[in-house]
Amino acid sequence: MTENEISKEIIGAAIEVHKQLGPGLLESSYEACLAYELRQLGLDVKTQVALPVVYKGVKLDVGYRIDILVENRVIIEVKAVEALADIHTAQLLTYLKLKDLKLGLLVNFNSVKVIDGVKRILNGYL
Repeated sequence: MTENEISKEIIGAAIEVHKQLGPGLLESSYEACLAYELRQLGLDVKTQVALPVVYKGVKLDVGYRIDILVENRVIIEVKAVEALADIHTAQLLTYLKLKDLKLGLLVNFNSVKVIDGVKRILNGYL
């Protein structure tokens, strides 16, 4: 699957989770349900993946975690906030760079329609 095909599956799964739960819950609830939906689709899904920082050639575990990693190719950063902010975009872009991946999705479940809370972030070109 390409990153774009994976992202379509992710968005469909996020819509299903939002239909079932609606807005107003904690990020951890959406993360667990989204991971479940993606696994039901047969995708390889990892949650809370440690993301070390390499500083001057030294790998440092400083507590960063990827919410969801799909097929070792697409990062999902789950949010349940009033509105996505520039810092959320910067955070996901940094995660993409640290993991050397091309595509990430910010998914804000605290939206009337979850599709309005989805933002694709590219690290370079697909």
